[in-house]
Amino acid sequence: MDRSAYIAMTGATQIMRAQDVVSHNLANANTTGFKSELDAFRDLPVQGPGSPTRINAVAQSLGRDDSQGTLQQTGRPLDVAVRGSGWIAVQAPDGSEAYTRAGNLQLTADGTLTDAAGNPVIGSGGPISISDSAQIVVGDDGTISSVPLGQGPNTLTQIDRIKLVNPDPTQLAKGADGLLHMAAGASADADPGVQLASQTLEGSNVNPSAELVRMISLSRQYEMQVRSIKTSEDNADASLKLLQAS
Repeated sequence: MDRSAYIAMTGATQIMRAQDVVSHNLANANTTGFKSELDAFRDLPVQGPGSPTRINAVAQSLGRDDSQGTLQQTGRPLDVAVRGSGWIAVQAPDGSEAYTRAGNLQLTADGTLTDAAGNPVIGSGGPISISDSAQIVVGDDGTISSVPLGQGPNTLTQIDRIKLVNPDPTQLAKGADGLLHMAAGASADADPGVQLASQTLEGSNVNPSAELVRMISLSRQYEMQVRSIKTSEDNADASLKLLQAS
């Protein structure tokens, strides 16, 4: 009986891990540029003595869904969205280069251009800095131009260019900071083919309806595993009573 209880307990544990992924996706259904995380159950043999036909279903990550989220026009000059594939390069908290799709950019008090989390946006020579300007324009190729305070529109000058990259998706992995990183701390080369949509934001590509359906399905599977554990316990109690009666 202990083996059946162990297998049911393992199943319940793996279902809880799958529920964590669904909960994380649902929590970010309205997060700018968020990419849905994917996972699935994989059959793995139970190690140890016993029949080699025994297996456990283990929840494992399949990466992320890189499909384009809905583009929404905002009219805000510092809002940008990547069209199609590609990423915006930023400086991670540890100083390394990382990548994001969240284009709701901000300006700090000292003029540093950052993403919404405060990570500096990388340009052609490092973090981008913009002095006080009457107008800021971000081009489709990531070029940032501005009109100095007190000047007319005809004084629009180019300041820098946002580093846009498009590496092989298999080389990118999400870090604990929520950003994507290249393997072994490498940096991707700028890709001139990546285009931006100015005054636009990309929404999350999470499908809330599909995630809720999966959450309900996982909840029912979890209940089945718990009932299996209870049944195993009841069988063990009944066996003990039979032994005592004999």
